[in-house]
Amino acid sequence: MIQVAQILFILSVLVILHEFGHYITAKMFKVRVEKFYLFMDAGFSLVKKKIGETEWGIGWLPLGGYVKLSGMIDESMDTEQMNAPAEPWEFRSKPAWQRLIIMLGGIIVNVILAWLIFTIMYATVGQKFIATEKIQENGLAFGEVGQKAGFRNGDKILSVDGKHQPSFNRLTLDVLLGDKVEVERNGQKVDVILTDEMKGEIISKEGKEFVGPRFLGSVVDSVVSKSQAEIAGLKKGDKIKAVNGTFFNYHDEYKENKNISKHKNDSISLSILRGTEVLTLKAKVDKEGKLGFFNKPLDKSDYEVNNKMSFGQAVPAAVKESWALLVYNVKQFKLILRPKTEAYKHVQSPIGIARRLPDTWDWEFIWNFTALFSIGLAFMNLLPIPGLDGGHALFTIVEMITGKKLSDKAAGYVQTAGMIILLTLMALTFGKDIYQLVVDKLL
Repeated sequence: MIQVAQILFILSVLVILHEFGHYITAKMFKVRVEKFYLFMDAGFSLVKKKIGETEWGIGWLPLGGYVKLSGMIDESMDTEQMNAPAEPWEFRSKPAWQRLIIMLGGIIVNVILAWLIFTIMYATVGQKFIATEKIQENGLAFGEVGQKAGFRNGDKILSVDGKHQPSFNRLTLDVLLGDKVEVERNGQKVDVILTDEMKGEIISKEGKEFVGPRFLGSVVDSVVSKSQAEIAGLKKGDKIKAVNGTFFNYHDEYKENKNISKHKNDSISLSILRGTEVLTLKAKVDKEGKLGFFNKPLDKSDYEVNNKMSFGQAVPAAVKESWALLVYNVKQFKLILRPKTEAYKHVQSPIGIARRLPDTWDWEFIWNFTALFSIGLAFMNLLPIPGLDGGHALFTIVEMITGKKLSDKAAGYVQTAGMIILLTLMALTFGKDIYQLVVDKLL
């Protein structure tokens, strides 16, 4: 429920402010606003109240929201008023440059919102990220797909497409969005070239988890009650240094060693470092090839950097971050359009996004995620698709260049086509995420 509450809160903030961008610019140019809705009111509203000329309400379907402007064909597909002579307070009566500003108002507010949130966050709690240099001090460990792509355990990523990335949070994304990755391997510089097919395999099988820090040894975090590990005397904090006489420097070497899984129902010898004491334990491997303990999980705070900023420093840093996120949205969209990566299969609806949110209420996370999501919403609405702000803006720009305005009839057809496209895409993404939710609950 907390995840649902978080996504509803984030969506509400973003939708209200996005639509307010359209509302305030419309009022600036004296365009009548007939409706202002949070969420869609298909068929009926949960709440509505008319104040002045505007009906304010909350719809039952949490798929965005809208403002209905007089004299404009929009999501409501109300064409009746378009048959009457244009009135001075109508959208269609205004000059093209004013209509363009009104159409871009929501996008502008989304960008400003992200900038304001980042500014406040940087000036209060600081700019936090996982430092690339810290996390790969011992090199990096890669999953099976990452190694298949050409990476090797122990590699240090120097740059992606010639650019160094100080934030490891962004580095993994850079790798998936880039083409040439330069790594340091055994003191030598090596280039790893990623094909679209390989990116697709990484995205579908491991995602951003295809790479992580290279841990020294294997540290026991907890032991399963009545397991073979407990019977053998393994304890929390023990460091496994060797299995059957084969020593390991890194955890990935321990994982790759098959001595344990090969000895189902047999006994093995473990060399353990407990404090400063080296012990040898005899343990029996169970029928599943396991001992019954969990390794110490990654503590990201060990690698986190926090740049404390003054307000004066936070302002330009927030602008830079907002721009960087917009660029990432462009790159990710280009990746989605490359069929061989199959990235389009991983586009998520609010249901899928909500499932990735933490199950505890964390205001710092929520505001950072809201800023990130706000830039994503701005980018999505910039796309020149009929039905989106970008589609309306494109036709207005064409009108400004050519001096010819799209007829109301043609605009109706275009809007209808755009809405069909958008609703189809939404049905597909929601359907996929709902299906996955049901499958996960059944398994």
